[in-house]
Amino acid sequence: MNKYQSTYLNASIEYLKGVGPARAEVLKKELQVFTIGDLLFHYPFRYVDKTQFHLIKDIKTEGETVQVKGKLISMELIQGKKQKRLSALFKGSSGFLELVWFKGIKWIRESLQEGGEYVVYGKVNIYGGKKSIPHPEIEPLSKVLAKKANVYEPVYHSTEKLNLRGLDNKARGKLILNIFEKLNESEIPENLPDYLRQKLKLCSRAQSIRWIHMPSTEIERKAATDRIKFEELFFLQLRLIQSNQLRKKTVPGAVFSKVGNFFNRFYSEKLPFTLTGAQKRVVKEIRADLGSGVQMNRLLQGDVGSGKTMVGLMSMLLAIDNGYQTCMMAPTEILARQHYTSLLDYLSGLGVNTAFLSGTVKGKKRKELLKMLADGKIDILVGTHALIEDPVIFKNLGLAIIDEQHRFGVAQRSKLYDKNKRLTPHVLVMTATPIPRTLAMTYYGDLDVSVIDELPPGRKDIKTIHKRENYRPRLIQFMHQEIAKGRQIYVVFPLIEESAKLELENLTDGYDRLLEFFPRPDFQLSMVHGRMKAADKEAEMQRFVEGKTQIMVATTVIEVGVNVPNASVMIIENTERFGLSQLHQLRGRVGRGAEQSYCILMSSHKISKVGLERIGTMVRTNNGFEIAEADLKLRGAGDISGTQQSGAVDFNLVNLLTDQKILEVSRSIALKILDKDPELSAPINKNLSSYMKHVYRVRRDWAMIS
Repeated sequence: MNKYQSTYLNASIEYLKGVGPARAEVLKKELQVFTIGDLLFHYPFRYVDKTQFHLIKDIKTEGETVQVKGKLISMELIQGKKQKRLSALFKGSSGFLELVWFKGIKWIRESLQEGGEYVVYGKVNIYGGKKSIPHPEIEPLSKVLAKKANVYEPVYHSTEKLNLRGLDNKARGKLILNIFEKLNESEIPENLPDYLRQKLKLCSRAQSIRWIHMPSTEIERKAATDRIKFEELFFLQLRLIQSNQLRKKTVPGAVFSKVGNFFNRFYSEKLPFTLTGAQKRVVKEIRADLGSGVQMNRLLQGDVGSGKTMVGLMSMLLAIDNGYQTCMMAPTEILARQHYTSLLDYLSGLGVNTAFLSGTVKGKKRKELLKMLADGKIDILVGTHALIEDPVIFKNLGLAIIDEQHRFGVAQRSKLYDKNKRLTPHVLVMTATPIPRTLAMTYYGDLDVSVIDELPPGRKDIKTIHKRENYRPRLIQFMHQEIAKGRQIYVVFPLIEESAKLELENLTDGYDRLLEFFPRPDFQLSMVHGRMKAADKEAEMQRFVEGKTQIMVATTVIEVGVNVPNASVMIIENTERFGLSQLHQLRGRVGRGAEQSYCILMSSHKISKVGLERIGTMVRTNNGFEIAEADLKLRGAGDISGTQQSGAVDFNLVNLLTDQKILEVSRSIALKILDKDPELSAPINKNLSSYMKHVYRVRRDWAMIS
């Protein structure tokens, strides 16, 4: 057993004094606490400063949590309509409070003395000017004054089931105290080198764990918090960077040594527009990777319409020029088919054999396609997750491109590595969901990152406006005007998570209302939603793509991947129900042609402050990276959809929004350490090496998989 495997901390939680089998089961189910160590490393999320006392006269706000000292004047048992209650009159130095108990009345009545001095803590109710605290915490004043330490009382995340089992906040605090009574400080060994601790002025690991639970001063609380936050981020960065460096040393990739006929002919004869400076820079970065002899593992970020697919296509042509097959995997059939259609158009006349594979390709056609693929007669295979199924065998896969990669699980994506038995294919993963810098550093720190941060010239900014229901008549008039110009329109309704039936009714009602203003046969409308059969959905989408319908009524299934340059208006209903990133993706469905495009955000009059901020951001900017940062601030890192990879670390204390500076410092230090000592084999880094081996000993190294 190494020094990080304490016998005591590894013991089952049921053996901790005050737990037992029944409470252990609740802790396992509610908090995933299985060992004594698990509970110790389950930190408080805030603290109550028990050094501060409130004056009753200063209490003004309903729900305010207060601590008051004073005298218990009287107690009275009152019989209400439904239940008894114990009411006590409590006098502070500046006024009176009523204390009320509905449960445990007998015990409370026996434990309290009229005329005794107490400290009361709890949430205040104010009704008719009368202040009361239901079920307060109450302790004799003498006992509180005798306490020398732990005046910052920790508050732990809890649940109703924990509270019902007697594992409320106070009980959790007692369990932590029980742990420290038995714990030897040597069982929390140091994992940072002395030189690093001294440089950053960090307290010891053992001190940080004690102080995070039982700080006696604000200095101790802050020292513990700073140490633990740094440690959480530092070891993650150390692992990501080391994994990336190790992969580059040990995982060979096919060498694409030449720029050949396919690439050159496409560039000189077929390229439909001049590449932006950002596209040229990214193509250069990818070419350097592909010629290095090291397997490429690169993330390509680019805003909606920035030209990521063109960069991907040119990368695939480099692979074909060097005798390798390529594939492009997308999360939905709609998006995959669109990529396939675009590639056929771009590559027309070049002699590149491109094929499509999804679950809808069956029978003889599928069998023939798989044989051609295995024989090396298909250069580019575009498809859905069907590409990673076992029967799909490439003769010589050299490059795999994954679009909107966050929609695939890590284990799913890993199967692409098995498609070439000789060499690991190069991997380029693309996302049109801009990722805030802090999230990119945290969750994609093991990847090389390229960013396309400019749009093609001539693109007009999409005009975005926010309107409420009283604008509806003018909106209908505007829609008629755009259709008269030959334009097409999206009308998107939100997903209603609590009811699939209600969602469909909402969409259908919207469709029927539009038919009143756009009747057949003068107008044609399409409707698409997630519960349609794939073939029906595809048919409706295709009608809109071909211009056979003027209005597409849809849920967010059209969020990613629909490219209709003739569509100039995006109307989003019930905008307050959408996240910022999702709104930005939907807006990106228009503005793809040369004409001025519009995004109209419709909302109800009742809208939350956060909802208004979200809509205000959309109206203010078209920049996806700015929007992603705003989304992070509004919703927090844990709720940003589509950025966190499977297997990513869960933080105990770190908040990526407020702890950006600690993240940057931890990454900078990790880079410097690994630059000098890549294997962490130097004696001064012994603590780092042994702790890394302990923490990641049972985890598969996903850094190989983008």
